[in-house]
Amino acid sequence: MKKNQIDFITMGCSKNLVDSELLMRQFEANGYRCVHDAKHPEGEIAVINTCGFIEDAKEESINTILEFAKAKTEGRLNKLYVMGCLSQRYGKELEKEIPEVDKFYGKFNYKQLLADLGKAEVAACNGKRHLTTPHHYAYLKIAEGCDRHCAYCAIPLITGRHHSRPKEEILQEVRDLVSQGVKEFQVIEQELTYYGVDLDGKHHIADLIESIANIKGVEWIRLHYAYPNQFPLELLDVMNRHDNICKYLDIALQHISDHMLKAMLRNVTREETIALLKEIRRRVPGIAVRTTLMVGFPGETEEDFNELVDFVKEARFERMGAFAYSEEEGTYSQLHYKDDVPPETKQLRLDKLMRVQQRISEELEAEKVGKVMKTIIDRKEGDYYVGRTEFCSPEVDPEVLIPAEKRRLRVGCFYNVKITGSEEFDLYGEVVDK
Repeated sequence: MKKNQIDFITMGCSKNLVDSELLMRQFEANGYRCVHDAKHPEGEIAVINTCGFIEDAKEESINTILEFAKAKTEGRLNKLYVMGCLSQRYGKELEKEIPEVDKFYGKFNYKQLLADLGKAEVAACNGKRHLTTPHHYAYLKIAEGCDRHCAYCAIPLITGRHHSRPKEEILQEVRDLVSQGVKEFQVIEQELTYYGVDLDGKHHIADLIESIANIKGVEWIRLHYAYPNQFPLELLDVMNRHDNICKYLDIALQHISDHMLKAMLRNVTREETIALLKEIRRRVPGIAVRTTLMVGFPGETEEDFNELVDFVKEARFERMGAFAYSEEEGTYSQLHYKDDVPPETKQLRLDKLMRVQQRISEELEAEKVGKVMKTIIDRKEGDYYVGRTEFCSPEVDPEVLIPAEKRRLRVGCFYNVKITGSEEFDLYGEVVDK
């Protein structure tokens, strides 16, 4: 057990990761050594940042807490603290169930942990982070919370209303990160396209992204978690104007059947969704669209599901994820609908939908063979350097594998890579001088 070492474990999404990074920087300013996601924790203190989005994520968070609680009971850990979405929502229940945890903190009061350990928040470090990602990219959280009330979603119950960060604060963070060597920014929030609406009723995301693009040293910007209703089309024009804004948009559509969209309280129709996709691809030629879809929502019929499958075949998404509906306590669907699609039916539908996307992904990746693509190198792994093109976000999208034997490459640098082969979700390439 290493004195003055804190092991941080982050569960769930990249927005949680940013919170962990902020807290780690504060602890380091107070003299602690912070280690993130250590496979073999050795510190005297552990902080677990939990996820409470869906049942599987909650279960994973609880199992992790129990694992560290056991370590504390066995004397391998002095203090155990839990923060994040799960404890924001179920803190009192967790206190009773897992008394080994010294204290639970929510989504917004986690800096209280500093005071509870007899430390003071260091003002000079406010907004500063200990990056846990490779040095060349970082997640940039521009807001917290959500004003939407989709029937299935517990996020507004956890995070509260949408709250945009001040623009200048965001821009200063970007400048600071660029000075540390960050070249690529994954811009994230619960609903990216809503940025600024809580301030004056207007969408300001296009202006914000343009301002970030104009900062010297920002080489790639990638946009995550847009919403189809009231999508600010001017954002697409900004994307088209700037070479350092990746031709990539993560926009969760969830379904296409009007029956399902209405039941989900999505405030968008099939016709509007299809028209928006066409406009996105018209205004930003060559864009990679990532979406997330849901199967097995209460009342989903075979007809609804088949309509979704046909839509995926027609839309040919460059990137797609899908999941089965999970009933979440306190949501509109849990209070008003019966979870009437059997688990085995949900799984069959999910498997079928992903098989369809797998074929599409294989075809789209194969079309890149022979092309030369700007690629950033993330790491060296075995006999390969592993990189990504502008169409790929870290951890969730295809990667480019480049044989390490031919040429030495530098992690965090860009290279022109000729694609020589493709698989279902990955590409193979070799560096060329262009």
